[in-house]
Amino acid sequence: MAVFSNSLSAKKCKPCEGNVPPLSTTEIEEMLHQLDGWELLDGLIGKTYNFKNYYEVMAFVNTVAWISHGEDHHPDIALGYNKCRVEYITHSTGGLSENDFICAAKIDVLFKV
Repeated sequence: MAVFSNSLSAKKCKPCEGNVPPLSTTEIEEMLHQLDGWELLDGLIGKTYNFKNYYEVMAFVNTVAWISHGEDHHPDIALGYNKCRVEYITHSTGGLSENDFICAAKIDVLFKV
């Protein structure tokens, strides 16, 4: 289980300029162990967050958007009345990059506040 402030959440995303290979399976597994509840599925990482109501979901989504803008790394987000699914993949690398895990860790810190 990840701690409240892990090394990934303290990092800053690097620009995605292509010509960078995606992370290896070993690297993905190591980084995934640093996150709380994220899963690897079809080449991306994702997590579903549960809330009491739609207002909390929207507040969370807006804050995720703020984090994503600051890191210049954006997830796919699906939401419903009381849940939100966040998924990351780095399209320019054709797989996962460290940026995906950095943003996931930052969102987990947000969710614990």
